[in-house]
Amino acid sequence: MYTRIVDNLKFSVLSRMTKRNKKQIIRIILLAGTIISMFYVPWILVKAWILPLPDTVQEQLNEAIEHGFEGIIVYVDKAGKPPAFYAAGWHDPKKKIPANPKALFKIASISKLYTAVAVTKLVNDGRLSLDKRLSDYLPELLGRIENAEKITLRMMVQHRSGIPNYTDTPNYWAAPKESNKENLELVLDLPASFEPDTDYEYSNTNYLLLSDIMDKVIGYDHFQFIQEEILNRLNLKNTFASLSEVNIDDVMSGYYVGYPLDLKTEEQGMLASAEDVGIFLRALNDGTLFDKGEQEIYSSIYKYEHKGLVPGYQSIAKYHKDIDAVVIQFTGPTNFDGYNWNLADIVYNRIVNIIEQKN
Repeated sequence: MYTRIVDNLKFSVLSRMTKRNKKQIIRIILLAGTIISMFYVPWILVKAWILPLPDTVQEQLNEAIEHGFEGIIVYVDKAGKPPAFYAAGWHDPKKKIPANPKALFKIASISKLYTAVAVTKLVNDGRLSLDKRLSDYLPELLGRIENAEKITLRMMVQHRSGIPNYTDTPNYWAAPKESNKENLELVLDLPASFEPDTDYEYSNTNYLLLSDIMDKVIGYDHFQFIQEEILNRLNLKNTFASLSEVNIDDVMSGYYVGYPLDLKTEEQGMLASAEDVGIFLRALNDGTLFDKGEQEIYSSIYKYEHKGLVPGYQSIAKYHKDIDAVVIQFTGPTNFDGYNWNLADIVYNRIVNIIEQKN
């Protein structure tokens, strides 16, 4: 709304101004826009941002709970120091079980990093080609996904395929599908978002299809490949493909603001502890996860950090080269307005600042 106000003001004033004074007026209008925008930003975000920085990471976590998070977990792997584990709030708020820094959490789109590594390893082995088309691997999708004969694996990894995102279909999260087949059916025969490799649009459908292609090429479930080539290599014992593999009590509760039920029993993909994600991310960034030739391939197709979001669960996984530290953050609940997503960013950045100050 405030953007529309500023745009109308800008047009009205500038149409009457000489070229000589326009630059000064634009500055005034932009300042007015900034002031107006403050009234449309949740004040909790402003408060979280301007508060004095605490002395410790744990104090920042405690502050995050005061801002409205029910639970938060942070894992810090700073070079030269033992890994540090932090938690605040609740593992299960209804049962009053305190947050556990080693709890399992739904990592959502952070799982795309694992998929991209698996694709990389299969490309390096010659079992996949980044330049082959979607229709080469899944010919049954010709005519069902627009441009299937033009879309390469590289484009799918990089979200440059133009394939619509199934989680953006109307009311998706009101009744999420559980199988790849059901999710894919939501976007079959829909028009492409854009011509392949002409734009970028984040689409979970890309990674659904990459998983299906890997299953077909290797002849078994791709997560088994991830287990053998990534998890076992790093001795990760707390990373899982689905809820069916875990003790549900080990999973941190996940709530959506305004919805009363715990979402932890909903199947939403991979789960992991913050420590497991941190160990994986360190190995991804320092190259120890890769065999000869693989890191060059990976660097050409995907990034080295990620965020994750599904109802009830939001996560951040980043490596900070300047301080040689991996910082993983898990938070909940999530909300419709999305300000908890922004709040998580603010809290995360403050944690990194605290670590930098102690460097």
